[in-house]
Amino acid sequence: MNKAISAFLLLAMLIQIIKPLGLPGLKRRADFWKLAVVAFVAWSVTLLVRP
Repeated sequence: MNKAISAFLLLAMLIQIIKPLGLPGLKRRADFWKLAVVAFVAWSVTLLVRP
């Protein structure tokens, strides 16, 4: 699951740099760092929840 989340978020960051997604808060190419923060938080939560 952790690999799937990281692959999905890396793909979203790559798409954001090429062509912005247009979602609220992700209107510019420079907003890809917000996806990186979400990826880090999701990855941290999965590591903490896992036994």
